[in-house]
Amino acid sequence: MTTLGLIGSGNIGGTLARLAVAAGCHVVMSNSRGPDTLADLVAALGPLARAATPAEVASAADLVVVTVPLGRYRDLPLPALAGTIVLDTMNYYPARDGTIATLEDESTTTSQLLAAALPDSRVVKVFNNIFFAHLAALPRPPGAPDRSALPIAGDDADAKARVTALLDSLGYDAVDVGPLAEGWRFQRDTAAYGLPYAADPLDWAAGARPADAATVAVAVAAARRYRDG
Repeated sequence: MTTLGLIGSGNIGGTLARLAVAAGCHVVMSNSRGPDTLADLVAALGPLARAATPAEVASAADLVVVTVPLGRYRDLPLPALAGTIVLDTMNYYPARDGTIATLEDESTTTSQLLAAALPDSRVVKVFNNIFFAHLAALPRPPGAPDRSALPIAGDDADAKARVTALLDSLGYDAVDVGPLAEGWRFQRDTAAYGLPYAADPLDWAAGARPADAATVAVAVAAARRYRDG
């Protein structure tokens, strides 16, 4: 049975914990405030979930989701994550994260930045392009005509296969966008960021709409870098 680790238990982390428990996965959760602050959430999730420190999550989980503000990525338990498949949900917001020159000039991507800090881990970018309420609302069983897909990017084929299997268990198909360097195609302010899943693009809280693999692939292909105009 897969154990999913979560470093960060906010909107995306909490939603993933609920989906994973519903799929029969063990879940180990952490946040920056300590395991005791997750007691109510863990109790609500039931016996498959427990709280821990970020370092304990890194050691206990088969797959570790990093879902913290990008500006705090160096605060992660980097040594403990060595050898781990790390799922990166982070997006770059300069007003929150501070200005990062290599992201401003687009010479790297958020996931490549994380991967550089984790040279012994296998990083896969996923879950960053969907609003947490849509993530909670759209899971469907395999073969359902209204099943949605999420884009993934990564440099390791086996890691991407593991993440694809996780997505399948959570109720989603995967669209493999290619290596981490292509992760910019579904980052903030692209056509694949949030919009495919929003029933009302002007009011994301209004509801979710399914977006199949073909729809997501078209949105990903439409991405343009700022430097390309």
